[in-house]
Amino acid sequence: MKKLLINARYWFAPVLIIVSMLGVLAGGMFSWVGLLLLGVGIVIDTLMRFQTPGAGYDDSGETNGIPWLQNGVMYSMLGVFVLLQLSIAWRIYQYVSGVPLSEGFDHLLFGILPYQEGITGLNLVGATISSGIFAGIGIIYGHELSHTKGFTFVISRWMMALSGKAHFSYAHVYNHHLELAHEDDPATSPRGRSLWQHYPLAGIGQSRFLYRMEKQRLERLGKPFLTWENRWLRGYAMSLPTLFLFWFAGGWIGIGCLAIIWFISNFELEALNYMEHYGLIREKGQPIDYRHSWDNSTAFTSWFFIEIGRQADHHDRGETHFWELDEVGAPNVGWGYFTLFALALIPPAYDAYYKKELAKWDEEFASEGERMIADRINRQVGYA
Repeated sequence: MKKLLINARYWFAPVLIIVSMLGVLAGGMFSWVGLLLLGVGIVIDTLMRFQTPGAGYDDSGETNGIPWLQNGVMYSMLGVFVLLQLSIAWRIYQYVSGVPLSEGFDHLLFGILPYQEGITGLNLVGATISSGIFAGIGIIYGHELSHTKGFTFVISRWMMALSGKAHFSYAHVYNHHLELAHEDDPATSPRGRSLWQHYPLAGIGQSRFLYRMEKQRLERLGKPFLTWENRWLRGYAMSLPTLFLFWFAGGWIGIGCLAIIWFISNFELEALNYMEHYGLIREKGQPIDYRHSWDNSTAFTSWFFIEIGRQADHHDRGETHFWELDEVGAPNVGWGYFTLFALALIPPAYDAYYKKELAKWDEEFASEGERMIADRINRQVGYA
């Protein structure tokens, strides 16, 4: 029972993704459930600031994580994300087709779920925002599987393709994990850059990395750039079914809703990158160390984001399962990701907080060379 409870705490995200999808299907005011849950998550994360250990090990030295159970949840999330897209596409179709709005929740979907026939423009906005929020949160599973090989890596690519981001799986492993905390890593935000500035720069930079990597690889193989073997092009092709679905559902209105969903989901992905390494510095050619990541082990963040906050250990042991990651003494800003995300939406507030944290990092963690680079950048961005 103890092991089951330890594993069950990592089901916050899957359960709430399904709840958000059911809200879209139910319609009416429930279309906004996803946005409401985000607000509740920020409050809970702020209140549950206490640090928590990972899954750990039992008395016999075996992990408390149940591998087949956690892997089963991760693999099944691809199907859940597809259902989430089908749900919002159905609502878009109802709106564009002018399906009359019923008096209340007097219909049953599959004979089980009460729902309101038809949808207003306002509630369609809520359904779109809710879908974007939880499609973005679900990207944590695509990230986790990007560190695997074979068929599971393909699942990661398809998960990311649902948000138009299939290039991430390669860029994350072959760029971010090798160039972490250096300017050659587009996923690492330098000091003084806001989340709003980081979002487009990181996304374009990661796509550009895979473009260049594939161009060089195909040249070595003596093959043209325009080939199905081009993993950069193939990644974008993997997003075409999603584009066709939303075009079929609502034409340009469908594409507009998809653009909002992709904007939100990709914004959340880059927000995670932003919070995980903001302002940290590493000299080119020097080894990646624990100090080059902000660890985050607050309770709700650890459980909701399947230990993704244990960045230092993750970057040291990239293929280690999330339930086996541990505390390694890396710098820790002390607040969870939901709280920091809310703070990052207001750049002056985020800057004010991180000026102090980065000053502490410069003093206690930075090498001599990193401290010299930090002094120069601090003067440039007003952190001195």
